Amino acid sequence: MDYAVLTGVVLVTGVVLALVAQWRDWRPPLYVAVLVGIAVRVLIMYTSAIDSWQPVDFMESFKPAGEAVLQGKDPVLASEGGWHFLPTIPYVYGILLWLGIPWEYAGRLVTVVADIVLIPLVGKLAGGPKASLRALQYAFNPLAVLIASVHGQVEPVALVFGVAAFVVARGPGAPDRPGVAIDAAGLGAAARRPVAMLRRALMPGSDDRADLRRAMLAGLLMGLALCAKSWPIWLIPGMLLLLPHLRARIAALVMTGIVPVFFLLTSPIFAGTTLDEIPAVIRTIQDIRPIVGEWGYTPWFTGGDWALMPGLASFGTKLIYVSVVGVLLLWRRADPIDLTTAILLIFMVMTPRLGAQYLLWFMPFLVARPTRWAWPAIIGTSFWAAFGYLYMTQFGVNDWWYLHRDWSRASIVLLPVLLLAMPWARRVSTAQDRVAAVSPKVASTAL
Repeated sequence: MDYAVLTGVVLVTGVVLALVAQWRDWRPPLYVAVLVGIAVRVLIMYTSAIDSWQPVDFMESFKPAGEAVLQGKDPVLASEGGWHFLPTIPYVYGILLWLGIPWEYAGRLVTVVADIVLIPLVGKLAGGPKASLRALQYAFNPLAVLIASVHGQVEPVALVFGVAAFVVARGPGAPDRPGVAIDAAGLGAAARRPVAMLRRALMPGSDDRADLRRAMLAGLLMGLALCAKSWPIWLIPGMLLLLPHLRARIAALVMTGIVPVFFLLTSPIFAGTTLDEIPAVIRTIQDIRPIVGEWGYTPWFTGGDWALMPGLASFGTKLIYVSVVGVLLLWRRADPIDLTTAILLIFMVMTPRLGAQYLLWFMPFLVARPTRWAWPAIIGTSFWAAFGYLYMTQFGVNDWWYLHRDWSRASIVLLPVLLLAMPWARRVSTAQDRVAAVSPKVASTAL
């Protein structure tokens, strides 16, 4: 990487300013945070675009997907599995390439624009008097800059729709919201009269139309997040809990599912996919190779190299599911944003396979509602990723692999930091006090 020193200086300066902003409680106007974020991301996008080093997947997976759309071919099949998501983002790639924008800029433009839009959304997600501070801190977030401006990975696109879905689902009012608002009495009433409770929960209320419109918009946004990548499925529980009642949650869930199906079924029209190719496209999207050895505990089983280990990958996947269920139980009464933060962080700790871009998943949520260990987690994961992007790219292939062995195994020290960064002190929402004495009627709407 030719501009590693410049990029590193910008990232370190941003971290220092973000910490000073926390210390001095800076609360600039929102447009200041957005302008700062634009300046930082556009600068690093420019230096990355003219750099002699380009990420392998950015050139050999994402670019062929955009070119396939431009040529009227299916991006999943034409890229030979390099792009194994729905064709939504390749449509945008294709348009930018059609406009004559060089790929080194076009591919990053998608992610940089998304990450800039995330800045005010993080402020909205935080809410309250410190909203602009949180927006400014995300504008300086070093990992976001690396993923969006250097790597051109599509995580910011998934996040911009996912975070927007949270903001819409929460709607107006106080930023703190209760989690599952059913106590033992409410559960007892539901167990004695399940049909009556369900019928009452499904009855329309006075604000039903407004609630359903909000729910459907939130579901539309979450569906678009799933069109970018499959992992935003972990965001769905939190989004649903932010909605006011069961009818709204059903509407949001249905809309969330409709959007990806729409893009899949319309791929013969827009992506050049033939009807006979759709099953092959689905199989390719579903196929996840069990490559481990990049992060956490798995590099200690592979010697720090990548390896195909189905047994270890399967064990890690089961560990994720068990851990997420545990988080859902422990944080069931937490603010839905804190619940989501806990889910994403436990995923990072338990996952058997991870690319550096995955670490961006929890950043908007942790920045919006920081915990005591939030900044050690942000700085630690950003430093680990920056070492890979900025330092290891200075070497040839053989030296890179030797460095990778120590780099991947060193990531294990971040696992306890991520565990500590979980919102342990906020397992019960402060808004829960307002619904502590839940009547059977209220309990039925909280299902």
